[in-house]
Amino acid sequence: MTSTVRPEEAHTPPVPEFPMARAKDCPFDPPPALRTEQEQGALRKVGLWDGSTPWLVTRYAEQRALLADPRISADVTRAGYPSPAPLRGTSFSFILMDDPEHARRRRMVTAPFTIKRVEALRPAVRRIVDGLIDEMLAGPPRADLVPAFALPVPSLVICELLGVPYADHDFFQENSKILISRSAAPEVRAGAHGNLIGYLDELMGHKMARPAGDLLSGLGTRVEAGELSRREAAETGVLLLLAGHETTANMIALGTLALLEHPDQLALLRGTEDPKAVSGAVEELLRYLNITHSGRRRVALEDIEIAGEVIRAGEGIIVPNDIGNRDPAVFADPDRLDLRRDARRHVAFGFGVHQCLGQPLARMELQVVYSTLYRRIPTLRLDAALEELSFKHDGAVYGVHGLPVAW
Repeated sequence: MTSTVRPEEAHTPPVPEFPMARAKDCPFDPPPALRTEQEQGALRKVGLWDGSTPWLVTRYAEQRALLADPRISADVTRAGYPSPAPLRGTSFSFILMDDPEHARRRRMVTAPFTIKRVEALRPAVRRIVDGLIDEMLAGPPRADLVPAFALPVPSLVICELLGVPYADHDFFQENSKILISRSAAPEVRAGAHGNLIGYLDELMGHKMARPAGDLLSGLGTRVEAGELSRREAAETGVLLLLAGHETTANMIALGTLALLEHPDQLALLRGTEDPKAVSGAVEELLRYLNITHSGRRRVALEDIEIAGEVIRAGEGIIVPNDIGNRDPAVFADPDRLDLRRDARRHVAFGFGVHQCLGQPLARMELQVVYSTLYRRIPTLRLDAALEELSFKHDGAVYGVHGLPVAW
């Protein structure tokens, strides 16, 4: 039997698969294929694991325009949503919802993350950072920076903020790793999600019986008032616990590695006590390195004309902030790490109504870490070859599995 292929189909090139592979010798840069797509156009079609072909938004201006557009949805349950992996049995609270429910639930946890409240935590974060550095310096002159420093800093902070016992960190860190892994089987991820939901639900019960001044106790009062179910409160707790330690921990480790590989930039940071210079360095590192590297996922609610293309209602949209932050139309010489650059316009935390709730806390933690670690351990160096390091290519959060350092 002879098949008939229309001429236009015969000449249609296959769409590239997403996500794309990074170059082994350039672990800090977006995938080369992503840069190629950016050069060819602001909107490109890509293929996902499930055979769908959503739009990939490659340029900064179009990324911000779409993320601020009310005609796109973050609702994972909508047809056409470009899921990064099967999501059976998992949920992530309000970040995968649309307004007004997204805004209603988000408002319940906004207060602890305001700039004023976060600044009040800065002395406590300094104590945590200094204490962990003291422990490192008291031992042998080498360590794996991930378990010794990068992971405990944000874990201790978010545990204090939420009211989660830090003694349980092995449990929630292990389940968090599984939950954000693209390579884990759906049933394994669902199991990890269930473990975390069960843990937070039980803890919520304790908080409701004996409320304290932490965030989980505040959610408990919402449950008692009928504004949330116990399950919804636990889902919010999982989101905040996971986001509060995974992203910042990986940013601490990967940022340190990038600075060790750029000693001229490390010298600039180590040699200043100017808070504005430190803050600027943090913004540039957030632009240069992208920890959330799978792209923000949306689906169009209506037809949208943009950049000479029409995104049809029901079509998926992926917004990879890593290539947006390397757009040469916005950031000159974008592949160069320059701590003196004004990088405040970056989209590392997203844009629009779903912009990262915890960004003031993440910024403050990074400012304390980057202004303290290299000053207190001025001889800090990488204790392995760059090519020997294992990077987290298969998860929703990018970073290094371990970072051997010496001093």
